Amino acid sequence: MSTKYLDLKNIKSYYGESYIVQDVSFGMEKGQILALLGRNGAGKSSTLRSIARAMEPEVRSGEIWLDGERLDHEPAHVASRKGVQLVVEDRRIIQGLTVEENLQLAQVAEPLGWPLEQIYDHFPRLKERRNQEGTTLSGGEQQMLALGRALARDVKVLLLDEPYEGLAPTIRHEIENIMFQIKDQGFTTIIVEQDAKAALRLADRAVILDTGVVAFDGAADELSGNKELLEKYLAI
Repeated sequence: MSTKYLDLKNIKSYYGESYIVQDVSFGMEKGQILALLGRNGAGKSSTLRSIARAMEPEVRSGEIWLDGERLDHEPAHVASRKGVQLVVEDRRIIQGLTVEENLQLAQVAEPLGWPLEQIYDHFPRLKERRNQEGTTLSGGEQQMLALGRALARDVKVLLLDEPYEGLAPTIRHEIENIMFQIKDQGFTTIIVEQDAKAALRLADRAVILDTGVVAFDGAADELSGNKELLEKYLAI
């Protein structure tokens, strides 16, 4: 049992025989936002996928707890039903479906999250394009749709993998504003983002991974002000 809302205990994950997440441990309180940082290949996305119980990587030891329930032996669809919502880097908008159909598909089974009108209140562009095929949206609009689709489900922990990736500066700013709105709603969130400064602006806490191992775990403000750590692990 765990006293933390989200708790990773000594997670070891593998792609085949390749050891990618090495004994990672950290915990979060409900409503916290954590920036999970590190260089390419450090194990950040693999840690998110481990929490979401994706097919790969395979979690071979350790424990994952969310809101008092153990997840590390559950399949992905059960983790999703228990409130783990992962927004992946490539967004995975379903081809052939409109914006609204993509959102409705997320709500075919309970437990449900935000109703459509609440999603549209936070993402007015999606409302404007509700009848447009989702895959024809711009990159920023697809990111909004991916976020909206996650929020259409019951969310206990929101896992965001590179939400600003490939976006123009003006669109990044718009997505960042939406992220702050989501923060104001009190969602427990882990954000993986190459732009560490942007992630730290949003986060309460930060964890740095270095080749699959936790190298820093502390307050986001503490990391923001530590040039030595930023240079050593993030080349900032």
